[in-house]
Amino acid sequence: MITSIRLVNFKNFADETLRLGPFTILVGANASGKSNIRDAFRFLSGIGRGYTLAEIFGGKREAGWKPIRGAMNEIVRFDASDLSPTDPAILAMRRGPRSLASELYSGHASFSLEVGLRLSGKEFRYSIEVGHSREPSVEVQFGPFRVQKEELRVESKTVYTSDPDHPAGLRANTDQPILTQYVMPGRTQRLLNDQDSVALRDALADMRFLEPSPERMREPSFPGATVLGDCGENLSTALQEVRADVGRQETLASWLQELTPMDVEDFEFPLDPSGRTHLVIREKNNSRVSAYSASDGTLRFLAVLAVLLGSDSAGLYFFEEIDTGIHPARQWLLLELLEKQTAKRDIQIITTTHAPDLLTFVNDSTFENMSVVCRLEDSQDAIIRPVAELPNAKKLRTSKGGLGRLLAEGWMETALAFTEDGDEAEADGE
Repeated sequence: MITSIRLVNFKNFADETLRLGPFTILVGANASGKSNIRDAFRFLSGIGRGYTLAEIFGGKREAGWKPIRGAMNEIVRFDASDLSPTDPAILAMRRGPRSLASELYSGHASFSLEVGLRLSGKEFRYSIEVGHSREPSVEVQFGPFRVQKEELRVESKTVYTSDPDHPAGLRANTDQPILTQYVMPGRTQRLLNDQDSVALRDALADMRFLEPSPERMREPSFPGATVLGDCGENLSTALQEVRADVGRQETLASWLQELTPMDVEDFEFPLDPSGRTHLVIREKNNSRVSAYSASDGTLRFLAVLAVLLGSDSAGLYFFEEIDTGIHPARQWLLLELLEKQTAKRDIQIITTTHAPDLLTFVNDSTFENMSVVCRLEDSQDAIIRPVAELPNAKKLRTSKGGLGRLLAEGWMETALAFTEDGDEAEADGE
């Protein structure tokens, strides 16, 4: 399980750490930086999959890997206040618009990510620093991203490092992390195959980033495609695999009955003339509702069920706005499902949300693993803080409306601003 991630000069984070539990909720206003956290996890997942830096940032079409959001100059945090008056970027600003300088120079030479994990009872700490290589023929422009530093520590031992002077130092190409390229620990050129490096690679690769699209979920699937795609592809065959197990089929139907007014009895999976599998929901009165007629919210919830009940589950799932399309009166059911399944199965879920109703009934564990992402006034930078550490948050959680009211009223951002400004005034939420 990933226990923390530290982001330094990554997009709009100067130096922030996010603590993680089995089920982690991220709240915050639009454009605060929640999706940037998702991009950081995608970067780590790209490492685990063995991609080069160019593939991680630019995409790998044959593998279905999408590019990291943003232009190259937007990946590394821009902060002109860190630059000296004689820096080329500052001189460029004096000669032309600030936007021109921003396009040429990010303000920092690199970003770094540090992730903490608990794997097989051991504490892992993996860190990587990535920066632009300067093109000598251009005054300010920067070349491709390159790995500048990298290290894996397990407990108190350094498994490997990019520092050549360290006893565990390794030399490797800088266009790809050491973790997933062939290096020369001794005389033999080989991929790092020690138990800890393999465990880390597997954990980083074992992430899914789901953005279910109702249009894709309505499409029929080819038999045997039992893993739900990131956009909801293969929903019919993924649910068919769940239904094949009696216990999971009953759970699937009962959760759907709770979520919707439908009196679900079973699912049917008819084949069309091309041999593709369709999804039909059968109610107890024998009425049938196809995926083409089902509501967007029902399909989204079915996608979540297919993920949580499927036999081929990933280690970590990242959802953006998991509550989208779910009626506010039933969002507590979605929350209950997520909390129960993360506790029952060895999986980890991170989701963003703007839904107050989703927060009102969180259990103690989820509350402790909920963080607010906030972009402070007159600043480009965002900060991350645990909601439980905001002034009086634990007390106000039990008041009328609970966390949902605090989110809807913007109390979390206000309390965070008071805390960061050093204001002694008490944010009582009343």
